[in-house]
This record gives sequence, C-alpha cells and structure tokens, in this order.
Amino acid sequence: MSAHIGVTGLAVMGANLARNLARNGFTVALHNRSVEKTDALLAKHGDEGDFVRTETLQELVDSLEKPRRVLIMVKAGKPVDSVIEQLEPLLEPGDIIIDAGNSHYEDTRRREAALAKKDLHFVGIGVSGGEEGALNGPSIMPGGSKESYDALGPLLEKIAAHVDGKPCCAWIGTDGAGHFVKMVHNGIEYADMQVIGEAFDLLRSGAGIEPADQAKIFEEWNKGDLASFLIEISAEVLGHVDAKTGKPFVDVVVDAAGQKGTGRWTVISALELGSPTSGIAESVFARALSSQSEQRALAQELLAGGEAAVEVPESFVEDVRQALYASKLVSYAQG
Repeated sequence: MSAHIGVTGLAVMGANLARNLARNGFTVALHNRSVEKTDALLAKHGDEGDFVRTETLQELVDSLEKPRRVLIMVKAGKPVDSVIEQLEPLLEPGDIIIDAGNSHYEDTRRREAALAKKDLHFVGIGVSGGEEGALNGPSIMPGGSKESYDALGPLLEKIAAHVDGKPCCAWIGTDGAGHFVKMVHNGIEYADMQVIGEAFDLLRSGAGIEPADQAKIFEEWNKGDLASFLIEISAEVLGHVDAKTGKPFVDVVVDAAGQKGTGRWTVISALELGSPTSGIAESVFARALSSQSEQRALAQELLAGGEAAVEVPESFVEDVRQALYASKLVSYAQG
C-alpha cells in the first residue's frame, strides 16, 4: 500500500498532523528517530485511519506514492537541515519536502533554493492553531513553488480548518512566503495578547475591578466585535481560582512571559524593511521586561510610590473596550 504522504517527527504536533491526515482519508507513512513514538501512536490511535509503520527514512521514502511528499515536524534550525541532508539522496526529481515547523523564513528560502538545484521541491508551511488545531483543523500557510502546491494543496486544504465552507489554507507565495506570513501572524498575536493584558491592568489598577468581575466583562466582550479565542480564554483565566490559596489565579501565577522568537523576528524584519510595527515591537519588549523578575523587584523597592487616586467615569469599561478594539485594529494593520 503506497502512502499519500509521509510524516517524520512524531512529537505532539507531528503526531496530530499525521492523525488529522489519516482521519481525512489519506494513508500516512510514519517515521520517528526513536521508533517507540511511532509504536505509541499506532497503539493508541492506529484505528483512526490508514498508517504505514516505517523504521528508517529509506523505508519511509519507499512507502510513498510519486511525487513523494515528506512532511518534517522537528525543532527549527539544525534539526531541519539534518533531516533534509538525510532525505535528499533518497528522493527523486519532483519530490516534495515540507517543513511544517516554525522555521525562520530566510532559512526556508535558503533550503528551497538549494533543493531546487537538485530538482526537488521544498515547501515551508506555517501551521496555526497549536496542538488542537493540528489535530482538528489548523490554519495553514504554504509557500514554495506553485507546482508543489498543485500536488500538495488538496491534502492541506482537506485537513485545514474551514470557515463558511472554505478551507483556511491558500498558496501564500514562493520560497519562504509561508513561514514569513506565519512569523508576522505570531507577531500580531504578541501585540494582541499585550493589549488584552493592558486592558486587564486598566480595569484592575484604574477601576479596581477584581478578576472575577472582569471575567464577566470579558465574557460580554466576547459576544461582540472583540469575539476571539484570546478574549474567550482570557475570560476563563480571569474567572479561575487557585485551588491551593483560594486567590484569583492571575494573582498567583508568576508574572513573567517567555517567547519562542517569532515576535522578535517580526520586529527585526520590520526594522530591516523600514516598516513601522510599533505595537508589535512594544509587545516584544514588554515580554522581555516581564522576564526580568529580579530587576523589576529591585526597581519596585527603589522607586516605590503611592497610588494616585483616580476618578473613574461610568463609561470607563466601555472606553477600555473601545481602546482595546482600536489597538487590535492597529496591530493588524501594522502586521
């Protein structure tokens, strides 16, 4: 049985994409550096569709119909190059290598150009939606040649999320375009989360509205023009109470945010292009500041000041809602 596509790298995202493909009627060849993950996936989810178990990249390649489609889901950077180096001599002209990880678009451009010289297609695709989206329908942003998308598109469009009957997947453009758009998408999300956090702080520090009451406000906001996944989960988090302390969860959790780099890449690219993305840039700086817990604690001791009394108008909550909406529009426009 020839598989429609092969997936190498079966951590959660790779495994969920493989399961999504199988659930949608495609035969999927599975490969992982450690065969234990392959066997674990088959033992737990093997009844979800047609899978082909392989132990080596050679077996993976041999199991695929032509043109071969091999999807890589490994950590960005050198691991991607390593897999490509192992795959390249096993493939034939016209075959397609797909990188579905969060690679930098310049790396994707480099890889696409190098493989094109050997008549191999390389497609960098952005995948948005996290682990749940990978399994049940992500937003997919493919780059690469139009020819490669003609061969790959039907699979991607089938497994993508659908809105109003249309797939959340379309050919973005050549070489690194898919990963570039995913990078900017993440940068916009950084800004989106930052302005939500600032809205919370205005309501808490400015109006003295406690998290439980803010949860109700955010729930109402999620019924209108602010409706989104981020507003929805913000309402859930604000309403959550820590079981150990009985305090609002937001008062217990460490106030430090990490970052994987895509927001920073967006800002660097914007600077190189001379494109103003102040909202996204400030959100990246805010994350960097939040991670410097010791310095912030010292600054609070040295620069401690009293809280100023602030008169809060009746329209304050609505003013914050409108400011949040406007800020979101700005971040989308800048992206």
